[in-house]
Amino acid sequence: MRTRTKAIAALGGLIALAIAGSWLSSGPAVTRALIPVAVPVRVVAVEKQDVAAYASGIGRVASLHSVVIRPQVDGMLTRLHVREGQWVKAGELLATLDDRSIRASLAEAKAQLGQSQAQLDGAEIDLKRYRLLIADNGVSRQTFDQQQALFNQLKATVSGHKAAIAAAEVQLSHTQIRSPVAGRVGIRNVDEGNFLRMSDANGLFSVTQIVPIAVEFSLPQGMLPTLRRLLDAPESAIVQAFISDEKSAQNMLGEGRLTLIDNQIAANTATLRAKAEFANDDQNLWPGQLVNVKVQTALYRDALVVPPKVVLRGLNNHFVYRLNGDVAEVLPVKVVYRDSETVIIEGAQAGDVLISDGQSRLKPGTKVEVLGEPSEQALAIQAQQ
Repeated sequence: MRTRTKAIAALGGLIALAIAGSWLSSGPAVTRALIPVAVPVRVVAVEKQDVAAYASGIGRVASLHSVVIRPQVDGMLTRLHVREGQWVKAGELLATLDDRSIRASLAEAKAQLGQSQAQLDGAEIDLKRYRLLIADNGVSRQTFDQQQALFNQLKATVSGHKAAIAAAEVQLSHTQIRSPVAGRVGIRNVDEGNFLRMSDANGLFSVTQIVPIAVEFSLPQGMLPTLRRLLDAPESAIVQAFISDEKSAQNMLGEGRLTLIDNQIAANTATLRAKAEFANDDQNLWPGQLVNVKVQTALYRDALVVPPKVVLRGLNNHFVYRLNGDVAEVLPVKVVYRDSETVIIEGAQAGDVLISDGQSRLKPGTKVEVLGEPSEQALAIQAQQ
């Protein structure tokens, strides 16, 4: 009996110790839970600056003037005066065709003109003589009329020979092929010694103007009112062209001006074609090149600017977390403009400190701890992940 009593007492002691240990272990946790813990966050300041708004699209570079050089008379190509890739001026001699047969035709036409002119001069002298004789009935009226008709016939013959000479001179000028535009010579399709025909489809080569140059691009049809407003503005809108490769998206090839929009919208794509002209003095833009295009649609002066991750979307509006001392508070804002790098807002003040990272753990009144900016190495590792 005494042994049983001792066992029960020992068991009761163990239970008491277990309860005490449990209370001791849980007591500090409850105490710790009652102590508010600051949420680590990163912050940025609202900046005031001028921001340009852009509309983006995809375009293709096109020459303002591109000409395929073709012969206008049939003949043998005797000489090429330019090299492939050479820059030429308008009117510069490009190639020469064999002109011997055309020169012979021109000389023949001139000889026929001289013969007809001599006959015309003789007929004119006889006509004047017959006009004097008919007044005294020295010749019949029929003879005078025949002489008048002969004079008119020879006069028409002379005019025909003059026209033949003019045509031969035009043909002769076509044996010297000159550049109609200033530009760059392309790859040639024929060599010296080949017989050229006017019906040849490929031509000798092309001459393409590169300075200045144009970019044709497409934008959604909803941009029509904006584009019309930009065209009617006193100063044409700025258009920027970038390399289409995403890895080089920030490599701007040139800056030009909006010049026109197409007279109709493409029904199958619901897009509107537009064109911009670039000076292209550094020749970064090349005909046929695919580029990304940004059209400046507006310029916001003294705008309040924050990074995109600062602005959050609520049920009915946008909002940000503003730092008030060491406490986060909610501030409703209005988004005026947004792109991949910048958001323009209204409702904040320049210099306000807004929370940019760690918002998911926040609610109004949450105590926060501001962390320093991450190092460049950490940012690089985060970007790779």
